[in-house]
Amino acid sequence: MKKNITYLFLLLTFFGFSQSESEEFDRMVESEMKSASSLMQLAVNPNTQNYDVTHHELRFTVDPDNTTPFISGVVKTTFTALTNNMSTVTFDFYKKTTSPFTISSVKINNVATTFSHNTTHELVINLPSTLNSGDNATAEIIYSGVPSTLEGAFTRGIHSGTPVLWTLSEPFGARDWWPCKQDLNDKISSIDVYITAPSTYVSVSNGLEVSQTISGTDKTTHFHHNYPIPAYLVAIAVTNYQIYNQQGGLGTTASPYFPIVNYIYPEEATSSISSLAVTPNIINFFESIVGNYPFRTEKYGHARAGLNGGMEHTTVSFMNSWGRSLIAHEMAHQWFGNKITCGTWKDIWLNEGITEYLAGLDVEYHAIPPGFVAWKLGKINNITAVTNGAVYLTDAEALNVGRIFSSRFTYNKGSMVTHMLRWKMGDTAFFQALRNYLNDSNLAYGYAITTDFKAKLEEVHGSNLDEFFNDWIYNQGYPTYTITAQNWGAGQAKITVNQTQSDPSVTYFEMPLEIRLSGAGGLTHDVVVNHTSNGQEFIVSVPFVVTGVTFDPNKHIISRNNVATLASNSFDLDQTISVYPNPANDELHIMMPTSVQLEKVEIFNTLGQLVGQKTDHDFSISELASGIHLLKITTSEGVIHKNFIKK
Repeated sequence: MKKNITYLFLLLTFFGFSQSESEEFDRMVESEMKSASSLMQLAVNPNTQNYDVTHHELRFTVDPDNTTPFISGVVKTTFTALTNNMSTVTFDFYKKTTSPFTISSVKINNVATTFSHNTTHELVINLPSTLNSGDNATAEIIYSGVPSTLEGAFTRGIHSGTPVLWTLSEPFGARDWWPCKQDLNDKISSIDVYITAPSTYVSVSNGLEVSQTISGTDKTTHFHHNYPIPAYLVAIAVTNYQIYNQQGGLGTTASPYFPIVNYIYPEEATSSISSLAVTPNIINFFESIVGNYPFRTEKYGHARAGLNGGMEHTTVSFMNSWGRSLIAHEMAHQWFGNKITCGTWKDIWLNEGITEYLAGLDVEYHAIPPGFVAWKLGKINNITAVTNGAVYLTDAEALNVGRIFSSRFTYNKGSMVTHMLRWKMGDTAFFQALRNYLNDSNLAYGYAITTDFKAKLEEVHGSNLDEFFNDWIYNQGYPTYTITAQNWGAGQAKITVNQTQSDPSVTYFEMPLEIRLSGAGGLTHDVVVNHTSNGQEFIVSVPFVVTGVTFDPNKHIISRNNVATLASNSFDLDQTISVYPNPANDELHIMMPTSVQLEKVEIFNTLGQLVGQKTDHDFSISELASGIHLLKITTSEGVIHKNFIKK
């Protein structure tokens, strides 16, 4: 039995995390995309670009006891005109072909006005008087009805016989249950959410709970969120929640405590409290590496709901289960996705890829079995199961919900590319760049696109990352490496690297590569070579005779079907010394093992005449006539001859 258990553990380690972890990951991805339609024809709405939303007062009346989900809403939207002569204001609001919402009243600054609700899912309100750029106004919309079920944005379920109601609007579902501005270009400066529901239930929303007011059999709970928020992250949930409080933060003057408020199902209280015990540890770890939790003056927390996985609503993640990886992923979104939100769905990896990598860092730093290398290997195996696919989306792909939330490309390749940036830049520079990105006043609590993130990395890295982003973000596929190692005199080895590419969009992947050299008695020595061209050779120091070679033992690179072999151990002086460039114009260079000493270099023409003598590895040949020449290289290990051509 012990042998079988060990074998099973090794299999799980090789292929990534356990099946339950994999299933939880799949559910999380499905939950975050959560659309029943595979293609949503929704681009940036040009009719909502002429104003800026500054505040929403959202009053929702709901009752989970209704078997048909129903909502009554009063939505007050304060906005600022961005253009002159603005005569209408347009909100995104889904109109079903049958039983659409009843819109009973629309006012602008408390003055009733006319409107139209069209089949392109726009609520167009006629302004009583035109607005000019900089003018403010408040629209009040009173409506009621059954939201669309197309995207599952407004859902009713049952847990242990008790109804539960929740919302989940990413990416295009906010308009299904309230009139809003849904595009990724205008965060709402602040919101007040009032949820009226039967008083036997507990209501949840973003931000801090301000008050509860009882009126007859109903209770109205008021939440205030004072940070910028996109419409798709506004959320409500209602059921007979039990509240479990925790505390986050490092407890110092610079990093005070903040509340963690968990809304759990009463029948699961014991197991939920046990699983949630890891939450402060994870959030404190994230604070230590990327900076303070972005919404410290309010709360963080979770709300149990019947969605498939988890959804990172600002300050309160809605959760179907309490696996550590799911907790870590949704929590990390509070920095990457909520504090800074992708500016287009083409840039969704800035939300999902970086976030999933932070969940991997939790595995690495807290030694979560089976370990970080296995975590990365699972990602790599999934990514390379197909030969193409980019992290960055095309315009057409950015309308396809399934492609936006592709587990293979957005989550897995996005997270591994994030790791490869860390590998290329080094820990100090990489984590500093992440903090700089999150703290940039032009990006924080706003939107970012891929070039914004790239610029913050380059500022710390000190050089451009065009090549990396072109190869790994914008283009497709992965490399396959052939590595040959050979003992190369005392204390040295020669490593030769070749590469092929799985997709023609990338001509060559340039990356630092980790290669492990093995010796007798279990000795190992890891070296890093900066690979930039095919057939590239590296002479490296190694403190033992090499008996084996392993490519990328710690899984830093997305690659597949690599071959690493040990060539003949014989030492050939002629092979260890190379002359370049050849042909040469002005200068010639001699490369040799450090264990070999250069004594002199004699240059002969084709007539056998001595035309020059040198003592350095690098020397000028500008005085020589054009044509073929012979080098006689005398070393501490013997004499060799090399030909070269002078241009």
